[in-house]
Amino acid sequence: MKIRHFVTAAVLLVTGLLAAQSKKVVVTGLRAEAVEELKAAAPGLTLVMAEGERLAAEVADADAILGTISPRLLAAGKKLRWVQIYSAGVERYLSPELRANPIVVTNCKIIQGPNIADHAMALLLALTRGLYRTLPAQKTEEWTRGQHRLIELSGKTAVIIGLGGIGMQIAQRASGFGMRVIGVDPKDIPYTPLAAKVTPPDRLDEALPEADVVFVSAPHTPESEGMMGRRQFELMKRGSYFIAVSRGKLYSTAALVQALDSKHLAGAGLDVTDPEPLPKGHALWKFENVLITPHIAGGSDRVQERRTALLKENLRRFAAGEPLLHMVDKQKGY
Repeated sequence: MKIRHFVTAAVLLVTGLLAAQSKKVVVTGLRAEAVEELKAAAPGLTLVMAEGERLAAEVADADAILGTISPRLLAAGKKLRWVQIYSAGVERYLSPELRANPIVVTNCKIIQGPNIADHAMALLLALTRGLYRTLPAQKTEEWTRGQHRLIELSGKTAVIIGLGGIGMQIAQRASGFGMRVIGVDPKDIPYTPLAAKVTPPDRLDEALPEADVVFVSAPHTPESEGMMGRRQFELMKRGSYFIAVSRGKLYSTAALVQALDSKHLAGAGLDVTDPEPLPKGHALWKFENVLITPHIAGGSDRVQERRTALLKENLRRFAAGEPLLHMVDKQKGY
């Protein structure tokens, strides 16, 4: 009896190992050395690099793909069970075909939170401390004083639209500067000392009159598109600031231009715009008190380290049949 049980257990173990080894993962968009590092972390998987025209052929018998997905690849990958996206935003990948498919999609949310939050605060500080004026004067060697409206952040109120992986990091930094934080998020956010209160998006208009600065750090979804329009900018305090670091489609560019033209806003910091890239001649370029960076807030010297750690862990979980990290709700879009 004991021998039969031992044999049965051994067969199950071997079967499980073979099943894990049979899982094929197609990797795109990474360097060879990075893929070798992932292979070492998930020895039970077969990782195959592929780009361009080879992708569809390799995906045909693959269980997962890292880096991208499209209707064409989805149709080719009959066995696909998992797609890992390298970015936090997934809207450009969520085709109707993918939304309707039971395949699991994971993203890289949260890992870019620290650097994007740093960037958001850098934009705000450059505005409130007048750096947008003093730095250009340095080129002409001018020492000018008494012409700056300098603001301290302590005691001011920050309204953060999107209190997820990025927004919570912004809240941490804003709190560190002595700011009061109001979060706006559709989720039931657990209590956090970083936010005085959290309100749902349909009550955004109630929070905006309290804002000395509004940070936009929410994902782009049909519900969030255009949520900062003319009415919302008008509700903000006169002399307040607007900082956008997630997606440009969350705010009306025309409404922002109007709020700046009327001097209702003291300034804006934009890492994201609509359209992107912002074309030459666009009205936003003309404002001295608008700081524009070319969608670079996601970059840092450590983000790749965090992304690699996440990929390793999800590959390990996939091999072991465990729940994956950062699963995307395909219907909600994040």
